[in-house]
Amino acid sequence: MDMTRPGGIDHERDAMPPSFTRAIESIRSAALRAEVHIEETPAPQRLSPYAVALQATVMLDPASDEEAASGRFVLLHDPAGQEPWDGTYRIVTFAKGTVEMDIAGDPMLTEVAWSWLLEALYDHEAAFHAESGTVTRTSSQAFGAIGDRLPQGDVEIRASWTPDDESIGAHVEAWADVLTQIAGLPPLPVGVSALPATRRR
Repeated sequence: MDMTRPGGIDHERDAMPPSFTRAIESIRSAALRAEVHIEETPAPQRLSPYAVALQATVMLDPASDEEAASGRFVLLHDPAGQEPWDGTYRIVTFAKGTVEMDIAGDPMLTEVAWSWLLEALYDHEAAFHAESGTVTRTSSQAFGAIGDRLPQGDVEIRASWTPDDESIGAHVEAWADVLTQIAGLPPLPVGVSALPATRRR
């Protein structure tokens, strides 16, 4: 990831707070699975003095442009702190993907999906507090001219939390793990890459 000019920041690198510079370096060091493709995207400019945003897609088949899951990760930093954050940093994330209809119809999916996030943060030793968020599950059935499309289910996780330190790379890794779980990939030990997989049907 090219993090030399984080989106939404007009300051020169030397003018960044040392704390934010260390946070960016930590993001650069994040180890991600081969199926997770991340790029920098413009960050919100009115929520905090400093911000960086990432956009991710999970591609299970290298020969296809079909996304199994997608998401956004935003790191906000206000050296003065903000009361709702209970800190000087705040992470805001979004993750969404298509799931099988029987999974989308399970009323426990929302609780399970939220547990994916918390477990991923714990697994990567990403210290945090003041977490909040929502999980939405939907299903759709096409009709008319597009009635030949198969029924589709989706799960969407919107979450934010306050990191306890500047080791933001661990939080990026945890968020990426959530994306791969939504995409249906089996979990892997940290540092192990998966072989190219085939899209679930």
